[in-house]
Amino acid sequence: MNAENHLRQLVIAGHEGSEQTARAGLGDVDPAARQLALGALHRMGKLTDTDVRAALTDAAAVVRRRAASLAATRPAISVLAALHDEEATVVETAAWAAGEQETVSDDVLARLVDLALTATDPLLREAAVAALGAIGDERGLPAILAGCADKPNIRRRAVLALAPFSGAAVDAALAAALIDRDWQVRQAAEDLLPHMTDDPENS
Repeated sequence: MNAENHLRQLVIAGHEGSEQTARAGLGDVDPAARQLALGALHRMGKLTDTDVRAALTDAAAVVRRRAASLAATRPAISVLAALHDEEATVVETAAWAAGEQETVSDDVLARLVDLALTATDPLLREAAVAALGAIGDERGLPAILAGCADKPNIRRRAVLALAPFSGAAVDAALAAALIDRDWQVRQAAEDLLPHMTDDPENS
């Protein structure tokens, strides 16, 4: 069987529920096969937390990235190691997954704050800010506010990440965003503002 057909069989395994074929793929020498095997097991509902944890330590970034994405729906799996990965795309995916998990450890939260403030890659700062907004922990707010003064894409994401928070600093950041030089940042603030000012007692 050539490589293309082999990969196709792994995809089919996910649709047909062939766990044996998919599990064999987890040990394949081809990283593409290993990440397809993860997807196949996930599709058939046979993927375990142990499978995902093992894949998070895989030698290939493509597999680690797939595992990080799968961790998003598995709150028992920490993405802390993935947030320290040498491959930026793995870190970005892990940040998104942490935001999807919503409840994270103090160590994960601290790493997201550090990424939002210090990552040299703007995509990582943006992903971290978005995750902090999704998590909604007050300890992440200073990093989100810092993001409101970052590059346009990060400012836009940071403004949206203010949704769970309130207070004078949040009000000031929204006011600044409403007159931001970038129209997308202004639009984000305009979209968010009504939700920040709704009074449940008057609704």
